[in-house]
Amino acid sequence: MAQPFKDATAICKTIMRNGYDAYVINAVLQEKALDKAAPELDLATDAPLTELQKLFPDTETVDAGGSYARVLQNGTLFHFHPADTADASHPEETVARLTSRLVARLDALGILPPHQACPYLPHQFDVHDGFADLASGEVRLIGIADEALRQNYLRAVRALRFSANYNIPVEANTFMAILRASRRILDYVSVKDVMDEWRKVEAENMATFVELLYDTMILHWFLPEVATLARIKQKTEEGVEYTLFEQTLAVMRHYPEELPYDWYGTLACLFHDVGKLHTAEYASGDLHFFQHHQVGAKVARKILSRLGFPPDETDLVCNLVRNHMRFHFMLTDRGIRRFKALDQYPRLIEMARADIKAVSGTYKEFNHNMKMLERTETPEEMLEPLLNGAQIMQLLGLKPGPAVGLIRDALLKAQISGDVTGLPEAEAFVRAYWDKQELH
Repeated sequence: MAQPFKDATAICKTIMRNGYDAYVINAVLQEKALDKAAPELDLATDAPLTELQKLFPDTETVDAGGSYARVLQNGTLFHFHPADTADASHPEETVARLTSRLVARLDALGILPPHQACPYLPHQFDVHDGFADLASGEVRLIGIADEALRQNYLRAVRALRFSANYNIPVEANTFMAILRASRRILDYVSVKDVMDEWRKVEAENMATFVELLYDTMILHWFLPEVATLARIKQKTEEGVEYTLFEQTLAVMRHYPEELPYDWYGTLACLFHDVGKLHTAEYASGDLHFFQHHQVGAKVARKILSRLGFPPDETDLVCNLVRNHMRFHFMLTDRGIRRFKALDQYPRLIEMARADIKAVSGTYKEFNHNMKMLERTETPEEMLEPLLNGAQIMQLLGLKPGPAVGLIRDALLKAQISGDVTGLPEAEAFVRAYWDKQELH
């Protein structure tokens, strides 16, 4: 193997070790066309220009013959071509086999194979994946927007993400194309890919992103349970009418004001009233939603399972939905201690605050509960369990191990919530917990 090809192999391995694909384009023909006095080789990779410049600092930007970058190493000039050919009409076109430089070289040498006289030429490297530069102040697909979407329907969701995160509008024709393609998007784009884009939306911008999904009708297909909330109306204490969807968006906007960057908390705000659709009931001329938080947690779990969320993330969001009403009612000292025993109680406080802001509601109960929290007799971090580890082991006849720590933590939470107040209750709790849990 000639030295240029050894160097090419080393370059490709470096790129692949960093998580990208790379290969030598048609090594057989390139070997025939190699100019030993001034060797040049064509490589294909899906690594972006910025990554190539990190791996090979001498990389230059070019725009010629389908290549987008080049680097000189050990006397050989290597041309980088895009390996991404997802828009190819036929599977065999997904691998670049010839480049314009190689074709010209073979033609000059008179060794161009007849069956390769009309070669597949890779598309010009597109830094922005079909989007115009965002410096224009709007999100716009290059060329005819409908055609750009047909090449990759995921661009529709990506356009909305750009709009939300960068706080710039979607260009009118691009918006209309997305609206026209709304139903087909979920036919051609996987839920996983949609959620990959969603996860890149910052918590502070999630409300705007969801609103854009609604405006383009994508939400109606993707999350019909949430989109339907736009058809349920309520009134403020002043008689101002609003929809549950409008209120949901308002809660999502207010929540990050106190807890910025809390992506999961903001997502829980999206689902916090989803149970109202299933519990709505008119009585005495008013609309009521009894136990909507309990039902909402079950609905949210089905939705999150459908969207591919892992169990731990699902449990977190559903627990927030289930308990989001806890801080809305005036709590007693015992109620405050039980509330503080919840792992996510700071998030629940901010969900309640955001909910009040969203409908310009009263802070009477909220302020009372905050004062009760402030004057809680014994801070959690200063509270010691009534039984220590040694006492628990003696009581249950256990040996040292992780089970002892789990029982101790459970006892501490029971004390904080007020369920255990004395030594006899503590011993009874430990025995009952040990019998109930499958720790032995």
